[in-house]
Amino acid sequence: MATGPKILSVDIETSPVVAHAWGLFKQNIAINQIIERPRTMCFGAKFLGERKVHWYSEHEHGPDIMFHAAHALLDEADVVMHYNGDRFDLPRLNTEFVLSGLTPPSPYKSIDLLKVVRRNFNFPSNKLAYISEQLGLTGKVQHEGHSLWIRCLAGDAAAWKIMRRYNVQDVKLLEELYEKLKPWITGHPNFSLYNGVEGVCPNCGDEDLERRGYAYTSLGKYQRLRCKACGTWTRGTSRLTGATVTHVR
Repeated sequence: MATGPKILSVDIETSPVVAHAWGLFKQNIAINQIIERPRTMCFGAKFLGERKVHWYSEHEHGPDIMFHAAHALLDEADVVMHYNGDRFDLPRLNTEFVLSGLTPPSPYKSIDLLKVVRRNFNFPSNKLAYISEQLGLTGKVQHEGHSLWIRCLAGDAAAWKIMRRYNVQDVKLLEELYEKLKPWITGHPNFSLYNGVEGVCPNCGDEDLERRGYAYTSLGKYQRLRCKACGTWTRGTSRLTGATVTHVR
């Protein structure tokens, strides 16, 4: 298989907003009621094809080392893969970067697996735990819930060990889910653009493509191809036949 873009799977865990409130139902929290803003407590990241999972936390490393490490990993990646990261993980990390005085990491492509699930399927729930269970993946680490975050914020070493296992497993689970959903990802960064090899699957870089019918556009006919390795459908780049365009003045 041809080498391709450096794909980094990322997952973060954040603290809750701490604020004064006048009740428990339908509350609007004003800015002057906020006691402590949410912050990134820890993050896990792993490059596709590598064994090592990078994990940093405010408890073990401190915020400065943690955010510089996250920035360096994103800066190295061609593609960042996540679950709802376009709305949550990436903006949260960017917030930490700007607050830490860091400039943006080098530009990267984004693959949000939640968007892939929503676009292509109709599961009763789109939560990562449910989707992974339905697809027969290893699943998430079970934990006690909200109290685990409270214990971590209190500096409980035992709780942080559980948090690390939970965060690291989510990163590994993202990679499993990515491999399962790969043929369903439209607009995947094209492998051939990163390695200069033509005639490979755009989603996985494999060369074993079978000819399966034809793809038609409004102006041309193209060979339709299916990757035997991952199942992605694509088409050839050469137009087999084409329509003549008549310009009306």
